[in-house]
Amino acid sequence: MNIVVVRPGDLGESEISRWRELQGADPSLDNPFLSVEFALAMGRLRDYVRVAVIQDGGKTVGFFPYERHNFGIGKPLGGFLTTCHGLVSVPGLSLDAKQLLRACKLSVFDFDHLVAGQPTFAEHQSDVRPAPVMDLSSGFDSYIEQVRQNSPKNYKTVRYKERKLGREQGEIRFEWDSTDPATLRTLLNWKSDQYRRTGRVDRFAQPWIVRLLDEMHAVRSETFAGVLTMVYAGDTPVAGHFGLRTAHTLVGWFPAYDTEYARYSPGIMHHLHMAEHAANSGLSQVDMGKGGREYKAWLKSGDLYVAEGRVSRPSPAAAVHWMGRTPVNKARTIVLDRPHLYRLADRVLKGFGRMRTSAQNQSASTVVKEPWGVG
Repeated sequence: MNIVVVRPGDLGESEISRWRELQGADPSLDNPFLSVEFALAMGRLRDYVRVAVIQDGGKTVGFFPYERHNFGIGKPLGGFLTTCHGLVSVPGLSLDAKQLLRACKLSVFDFDHLVAGQPTFAEHQSDVRPAPVMDLSSGFDSYIEQVRQNSPKNYKTVRYKERKLGREQGEIRFEWDSTDPATLRTLLNWKSDQYRRTGRVDRFAQPWIVRLLDEMHAVRSETFAGVLTMVYAGDTPVAGHFGLRTAHTLVGWFPAYDTEYARYSPGIMHHLHMAEHAANSGLSQVDMGKGGREYKAWLKSGDLYVAEGRVSRPSPAAAVHWMGRTPVNKARTIVLDRPHLYRLADRVLKGFGRMRTSAQNQSASTVVKEPWGVG
């Protein structure tokens, strides 16, 4: 085996074609976050992105995209932004993971959404978790029938609220694969508001992430594209989503809605329309990602599996990293595994978000009033 580490932009056309060939030949790799287009975009925007090109007997047999941070700390490509990572390789490729890290000049590599069962990382997996999917392989009618069976009451309620929204706010219209940059900005503004409102960090406060989404939104090919969708009531946008797709799979990424219409449950309504249009566009599944919201339990009709774990080589940096990260990851796993703890944590974060918003509003109000000597 020979391993050469390069920046994504240094990959040649033959290597890019080989990456696509390897990904297309293995159904377990059918995820846009594993696509070469995503790696190339990340490489243009972040200096710490690298790709290990793995060769055997002069033939390229795999690619390992990753991020190399200070002190040799390795992270999956896209880190907290993505829901799938791993080796893109010939089936069954088995490397010594620590030798791979040595070639990549990494002291440690943490993963939490790795394609489960990859031989190189199998012995370093600490857990394997389901990632719910909307299975559309038998068509939308088959999928929606399973949704009805999963939770007939929820399904009936969502459809009732959809009809109510149409009566009170305007005819329901769904837009699949919008190319309008202004529509994307509307969605990102909703998502930023959601992050602040729920006590989360606003990802779009980082300009490079906004630029990444802009670049992904502009990509159009048969095997990779950004897909922007939106539900309208009349001419008013009420809920949307931006995600990435391969030829067969759409991955959930950034869903959001206008809180003014929250009483109509527009997010769930949007997901059902999105599934229908995805099926009509020839996609076979929507990957909703592991963990998170309870709505996934009744929207799903199948599961994929992703692995969590850690590979390290003996070093002071790896030891410090373990002390800082491993306990936090275990605590997060415990919370995500227990719905009552997840709901409690969510309420705490939302309370923090309300306090932060209130403080910001009070501060802004004081600044505005001072010039007039009021308040």
